[in-house]
Amino acid sequence: MIKLSAWKKVCAIFLLCAATVIACPAQVFKTLAHFDGANGASPAYVVLAQGTDGGLYGTTIRGGANGDYGTIFRIGPKRSLTTIYNFCDQPGCVDGGYLIPGLALASDGNFYGSTDLYGLNQFGTIFKISAKGALTTLFDFQVGGGDQPDGPLLEAGDGNFYGTTQQGGVNNLGIVFMITPDGTLTTLHNFDSTDGALPEAGLVLAADGNFYGTTLFGGRRYQSCGSIGCGTVFRMRPNGTVTTVYRFCGQANCVDGAYASSLMLATDGNLYGTTSLGGAENHGSVFTIDPTGALTTLHSFEGTDGSSPYGVLVQGTDGNFYGVTYEGGHDDSGTVFSMTPAGVLTTLHEFCTSRPCMDGGSPIGGLAQATDGKFYGTTSGNSTLNDGTIFSLDMGLGPFVTFVRPYGKVGQTGGILGQGFTGTTSVSLNRIPASFTVVSDTFIRATVPQGATTGYVTVTTPSATLTSNVPFHVIK
Repeated sequence: MIKLSAWKKVCAIFLLCAATVIACPAQVFKTLAHFDGANGASPAYVVLAQGTDGGLYGTTIRGGANGDYGTIFRIGPKRSLTTIYNFCDQPGCVDGGYLIPGLALASDGNFYGSTDLYGLNQFGTIFKISAKGALTTLFDFQVGGGDQPDGPLLEAGDGNFYGTTQQGGVNNLGIVFMITPDGTLTTLHNFDSTDGALPEAGLVLAADGNFYGTTLFGGRRYQSCGSIGCGTVFRMRPNGTVTTVYRFCGQANCVDGAYASSLMLATDGNLYGTTSLGGAENHGSVFTIDPTGALTTLHSFEGTDGSSPYGVLVQGTDGNFYGVTYEGGHDDSGTVFSMTPAGVLTTLHEFCTSRPCMDGGSPIGGLAQATDGKFYGTTSGNSTLNDGTIFSLDMGLGPFVTFVRPYGKVGQTGGILGQGFTGTTSVSLNRIPASFTVVSDTFIRATVPQGATTGYVTVTTPSATLTSNVPFHVIK
C-alpha cells in the first residue's frame, strides 16, 4: 500500500487569509482557509463535493475536537469554514476515523462516505451524514471482508453505492463492493494480483453501462514495481464480472506510467487519469484510455512542471482538464495545472513560491469545479500551520448547472445543482421540457421527461440561461 507520511498536528488559531496570486487577468488563485488541527488537518485525497445548499463539503484525515481522528467540514458560499462532524465522537471510536476519501452527495440529499480505520471492528466503516452533521454508520468492515475503503463511493442508477477497499477480501488484496442505502453490503469481486491488487481509487460509471477503476498494484510484473506489479485498469460489469483492460508498465521503462489514480469520464466518452510514477521522466503521467483498453500517454511530468499527480482529473466547462501534482514545481511543493485534450500542459500555480508557505503545499486530492465556475481544492500541508489549506482558482469561466446523479430513467426525479434558481421558468433535457420544482436558490428537482434522450440540460432563470457541464444520460 502506498501511503504518504503522516502530517504533524499543531494546535493553533484558525486563520483565514486572502493571499492572492494573479497570473493573468482571467486567472486568480486564492487561499480561502487554513486548517489548524483543532478544525481538522490533512485534507488529503479529497475532492470537495457541492451540496444542495451551495456549500462545498470535504473530509480531513486527521485533527478534530476528539484527537487526531479526522473531520467533515463545510466551506460556505462566502467561504467560511465550519466543522460539521468530529470523528471518534462515540465511545471506542465506533463511528470510525481517519477519512481518506471525500464525500458523495446522493439523490436522497445526504452525503455518503467511509472511514479508513476504527469502527466497531477496527477495519473502517461506511456512513451517511446530513448537511447538518447527523451521522449514521451503515456498515462496519470485519475480518474476512474488506479493509480500508480508501476510494470514494459512487451512486449508480439502481440507487445503490459502489466502491472498493484497498485490502481485505479472500486474498487480502482488496475488493469491489456494492452497498444499499440501508447498509446491506455485497462483495462483487476479490482481487487476486493477476487482475490487480490494492484498489485505492473509486469507480466511474461509463456510457457503456460498465464500471471502470484502477488498482495500485497487480497485473504485469516489473522490477520497478516489485513482484506484485505496477497496477491495472479494470472493467466491471453490473453483475460483478471483472476484466483487466490494461496493465501498466507495458512499455519500455514504464513510459506508460505506474500506480494509476482514479479515472474520470470525459465528454468524448473516453476515460482519463494520472499515474504517480513512470512516464518518460519517471515523475508520473496523464493518460487517456478508451473502453477497449487502448491507452495514450498525453503528458509525462518532468519535475519542473510537477511530479507525482495522485489526484483525479476534472474536465472544466472550457473542455480542458485540470489537476494537481503532489510534488514538483518551484519549491517541490506541488502545482496546479491545466491540460488540453491534445496534451498541452500549462502550470497555473506553483505552491510555496515564498516562505512562509501561506498558500499551502503538497496537494494530493483533485480539483472540483463548483457551479459558480471556479475550481476548488485542498493542500495537505506546508502552510503556516502545516495542516493544509482550501484554495480556489478562478479561470474566468461562467456559472453552469450540474447534477447530483448524471443519469436516470424516464420518469425518475433527480437533483440539479446551481445558483440563482429562484424564479426559474423552464428546465429542459436535450430540448425536451421537464417538470421541475425549485427547492431553493441552489437546488432544483426535475423529472426525466417522456421522449428525452441523452444530452445537456438547460435551466432558464430570471437572470440567465444555464447549461449543464456534462450530458445527462438517459438510461433505457
